Amino acid sequence: MKEEIIIAGFGGQGVLSMGKILAYSAIMQDMEVTWMPSYGPEMRGGTANVCVIISDKKIGSPILTKYDTAIILNQQSMDKFEASVKPGGLLLYDPSGITRHPSRTDIRVCRIDAIEVAGKIGNSKVYNMAVMGAYLKINPVVTMENVEKGLAKCIPARYSDLISLNKAAIEEGMNSVEVLR
Repeated sequence: MKEEIIIAGFGGQGVLSMGKILAYSAIMQDMEVTWMPSYGPEMRGGTANVCVIISDKKIGSPILTKYDTAIILNQQSMDKFEASVKPGGLLLYDPSGITRHPSRTDIRVCRIDAIEVAGKIGNSKVYNMAVMGAYLKINPVVTMENVEKGLAKCIPARYSDLISLNKAAIEEGMNSVEVLR
């Protein structure tokens, strides 16, 4: 098994954190992992993306130009990465801020209204975990048990009370994902 993922959006949406938690969750599952972030100097509001590779074998290179999955959280990222999804791959997106929805017919397309999910949970900071929950529902590359371990590894001890809130967002994201094609 090998999964090559790009997660892209604006800084402040939790793009890098989502990739980091996914990577740590895979490590807890004894998988090989690369995590390669890319972001502009402005951080919040600037573009950010992270490439995560999860594999049961050694990973030759962290550099990718084509992806099994693209998780897209803004229009700039849709414009840049939609064409980079391998035929038969997955494009998961949040429609908020998207003006041109995915048009490819040779890939699976799913969407999650993560802002709505975060509103249900009552905290906008769990937006990224709602998206991750949607992804894990479609493609369960890591178990929920290991996601909990990944959350514990990535969330500082002083914020450990947020782990249960993040788990709730992941579960709600799993229940809210919409398969379009």
